[in-house]
This record gives sequence, structure tokens and C-alpha cells, in this order.
Amino acid sequence: MKNLTLENITRACRGTYHGDPAKLEKEVSHVVIDSRKVEKDYLFVAIDGEKVNAHKFIPDTIKKGALCVVSHEDLGETDYPYILVESTGQALLDIAKLYRDSFDLKVVGITGSAGKTSTKEMISSVLSQKYNVHKTLGNFNNEWGLPITIFEMNETHEVAILEMGVNHFGEMRRLSSVASPDICVITNIGIAHLEFFKTREGILQEKSQMIQDMKNDGTIILNGDDDLLSKMGPVKGVDPVFFGINESCEFCASDLSSAGLKGTACTLRLPSGETFRCLVPLPGIHMVSNALAGAAVGYSLGLTPEEIKRGIENLPSIPGRNNIISTDKLVILDDCYNANPISAKAAIDVLTMAIGRKVALLGTMGELGNNEAELHFDTGAYAAAQGIDLVCGIGRLGKVIAEGASDGDSGTEALWFETKADFLSSMKDIIREGDNVLVKASHGMNFPELVEALKEF
Repeated sequence: MKNLTLENITRACRGTYHGDPAKLEKEVSHVVIDSRKVEKDYLFVAIDGEKVNAHKFIPDTIKKGALCVVSHEDLGETDYPYILVESTGQALLDIAKLYRDSFDLKVVGITGSAGKTSTKEMISSVLSQKYNVHKTLGNFNNEWGLPITIFEMNETHEVAILEMGVNHFGEMRRLSSVASPDICVITNIGIAHLEFFKTREGILQEKSQMIQDMKNDGTIILNGDDDLLSKMGPVKGVDPVFFGINESCEFCASDLSSAGLKGTACTLRLPSGETFRCLVPLPGIHMVSNALAGAAVGYSLGLTPEEIKRGIENLPSIPGRNNIISTDKLVILDDCYNANPISAKAAIDVLTMAIGRKVALLGTMGELGNNEAELHFDTGAYAAAQGIDLVCGIGRLGKVIAEGASDGDSGTEALWFETKADFLSSMKDIIREGDNVLVKASHGMNFPELVEALKEF
């Protein structure tokens, strides 16, 4: 791997090298934290999990051909090289920073309370019309995932899109200092992780720290429809550019026309004054916002309006993220990868576009702090207010969602199931042929099980 000799790695993570000095000039062929993935000349970074001491797998990695390992335990005299560090987690970030800085490519950093991954996919679809793009794999956006994504970069890539997710103060700078973005995109400031950030202002404070590590002459792209982001002024001498439905935004969408679950047609305006009509191929106003973010990044990197339009309209669907699945009997809105109150309401808005009976299977949303009950109740009430025909709350806080949906006289039917198994045992008595079914909950609820069951309905 470019620049990743054992000598450079040792220096980057401020470690102490133990082993044959002749190997210091050798480059590792890859960097991994999963011992099962080790191959010849790999570097294994032994990061302990909550229940597993990764250091016990070091002998196995050597047998598989690892060139070297990084350890925070003193391994004593060994017949293989290792680098002793204070923290293997920090060493992983340091090595990723060394590798990232060896590339002359543009980096787009993305953060926000909701929509990071769908925005990343939209930006990737747009930029791929002109560039060879590397992007965060799945949801690998934390202190382990970001380095893993960076280690997959190679010299054919022209742009890297790096998603950064945080849930505690101080985490963003640990990520953004590694990513060193040229373009900073913030999707919104919602109420995810209030358990740790306490207020939306606290979330804004932490998310916006990404900009502090932006390269000189970088670009700041913010959601102008967000009440907090829209008030942000210059950072590091750089004026933000805004995207949104608000006509004062530099990147603006107007004349929106719903195509149902096929998406939304709209007219996009660029700062140059050029406009074009396009179809955002996934439903929901939040997808129009994602398209605007994609247009803003594409414009900043020199794409033409035609290239931007093509990238938006060719956006692929993603399992678990606003993914429409049509079967012989049902239309399933698979948005079950994760959930918070903002994304849940956005998904409910999408469901309202469907033709026919509308059913929402909603589960527990995690990390909402002391107001979790109120926020779940409000989500259920919102579903009822939007005219959802049936709300099924599943799990401990699903009960509160059902209570919110049944509060008032909207006519929405609300049911509660303590477990997924309880719902599945009753599914054929509840779901009808022709239904449009939204599936939405936090990742830990494992709602893809419900999606698979609905496919077989």
C-alpha cells in the first residue's frame, strides 16, 4: 500500500517497533482489524472489542502471513515484528491519516443527524458521471469504519466520499482530522443521539467541527431548509453555500410534482442561473434535498448540468433505505436500516404518496435520551395525522408509538406487538393484499426480518 512501510507506520502512530530492522522498509499489502481477513503481508491492528481480546488472535494472523501486527500489549520477545502503541484504536486512525495524505484526490466529507448514507449515495451517483469515485462502504462511518474505508482507496480513485457519524462530543475531530475533507456537507441537525448531545444546538456544535479540518480553499455545503444550519456564517473564512426548497438557496428546487412512489419531479436551479427539469427516482421531499446536495457537490467539482441531471436520475436503490419493493401482493417501503424521529416522519411522508391502504410497521428508535417516550408518541401521532390507515408499533417503545397513533379521532387503527415474533404470527390476519407497507425502526430491531416475511406474503 502506498507509503505504508513499517517504518512510516511506526512513526505515524508514535509506536515502538520490535523485530527485524531489515523489514522496516517493507510495505504492508493491506490493513485490517478482523483477524479472519488477514492474508500475506497484511498489517493486523489488534483492537479489543467489548467481549473479545483481539490480541489472542495475533498468533493466528502470523500463521496466515501477516507482515506485522499493532498491539497495545507488550508481547515481549517474538519471532515476528510488532509495533507497540498506547492505543490501537488511535493507531488505526493515525495509519489511516498517513494513507489518506498520500493521495492527491478530492475528499467529500458528509455528516448530519439523518440522511447521511442516502445523501452519500446521491452524491456518488452524480460524481460518477465524471469521476472514478470511492465511497464509504455501507455504514462504515465511525472510528473503526472510516479507516477501513480509507484503506480501500487506490490510485485509480479521483474522488472519495467519506461519511462521518458521531454520537458523543469530541468524536468528530477524531474522524475529520483523518478525512481532511475538501468539501464539507451537513445534511441536517435533528434530534438523533439526544441522550448524549442533550440539545440540537449541541448536535450542531459537534457536527460542524468537521469544517475545522477542511482543506484550505475548501467548500462548505449546508441544508438551507434547516433552521440551525441556515444561520451559519463563514467558517475559516469560507462562506457556506446552501441547498434547499427555500428560493434564497444557491441550489434550489421548485415546481415539485409527486410521481407517487416512483419519485418526485422538480426543477433544479444552479448558482449560474441554469435550470433543468429532472425526476428524483425515490419518493419523498428528503430525496429532493439529497438531490440538491448532489447537485451542489457536482457543481463545485465542475460537472455540467447534463451530468448532474443524469447522476440524479440514475440513482440506484439501496436495501433498507427508502427501497421500494413490489411483489405480486404488496408494495413494501423498505426503510428499516435505521431510524430517528426525523427519518421516521420522512418515511411516513413517503408512505402517504402510495395509492391504496397504507400500513406502517414502526419499531423502537434508540439513543433518544430522557424524551424517548414523548418522541415515540409524537411519531405515532404524526402517522395518524398524515392519514396512515394502520400503525403497528413493535417492541417496548412501539407500544408508545401505537398509543400516539390511537390518540385522537383520526380513524387510524393502531396495534401493539411486544416482539417481532408476535407480529409475524398475526401478520396474515393484519396485512391485506394490495397494502403499501412501510418498515422502519432502529438497526438493533433487525427489521429486515419483517421485510423478508412481507416478500413471502
